[in-house]
Amino acid sequence: MQQVFKTRHFQKWMRKTELTDQLLCQAVQQMRTGLIDADLGCNIVKKRIAVGGRGKSGGIRTLVATKKSKRWFFVFGFAKNDRANISDVELESLQSLGTRLLSLSVEDLKLFCEDGSIMEICHGH
Repeated sequence: MQQVFKTRHFQKWMRKTELTDQLLCQAVQQMRTGLIDADLGCNIVKKRIAVGGRGKSGGIRTLVATKKSKRWFFVFGFAKNDRANISDVELESLQSLGTRLLSLSVEDLKLFCEDGSIMEICHGH
């Protein structure tokens, strides 16, 4: 069973966009079939998501921590018109965060979900 999560920071940013949990779940389904826009190393991948009829090229960029198997964590997002990409320092921080998230035990995941640090979405779909 796959598990899909978003961090509190990602959720806060997401509220300012047209991005929905349903679009995130669809993006994970695409990534599971190999449709990943870029592998940024250390289990961080980039996935473009079309929103508001703008298409993927003008849409949202999401960065996801995953080993491309059971767990997917949306950790960062930005609109193409807001910035071109992330800095090397930001990437290193996200890679470190991704490593920590992907190493969490089931018990730790439950605790982080309970305190709101991460939110589970998709619920196995």
